[in-house]
Amino acid sequence: MIFPPWYKVTEKGHGRIETRRIQVSQSLKGYILFPYAEQVFRIERTVHTTQGAFIRQETVYGITSLAAARAGAAEILDLNRRHWEIENRLHWVRDVTFDEDRSNIRTKEGPRTMATLRNLAISLFRLRQYPNMARALRQNSWNASRSLELIGL
Repeated sequence: MIFPPWYKVTEKGHGRIETRRIQVSQSLKGYILFPYAEQVFRIERTVHTTQGAFIRQETVYGITSLAAARAGAAEILDLNRRHWEIENRLHWVRDVTFDEDRSNIRTKEGPRTMATLRNLAISLFRLRQYPNMARALRQNSWNASRSLELIGL
């Protein structure tokens, strides 16, 4: 048997019910050409409205270097969930608050430099525990001395 039984988690929130199921296997260790591969996994996500209407279903496959002794199905599913939470927190702010997708800076090192500066601003705002990134950006862009205080000057 390549995959053991499913481990399943169901959560309700934001008007949806999301069921995530994962299967994890060590059976392919040594057979796949992927350095340090310890386990492979399959995650199925199914989302319904709270009234039961189907919204979407997706299946993703992954490889991890975490040994089974360090991370079982529950831990891998949790790590995967937290990864996307972090990604969404950063990229949503960059896309919406900083309107990064419409930036006209497209040549040489400009895009990378601006992304670094945006990430720095987001990190400074989070360190100062601003609850609202858009408000933090407005307040600090209107007041140069306040912006300098953020970096310790």
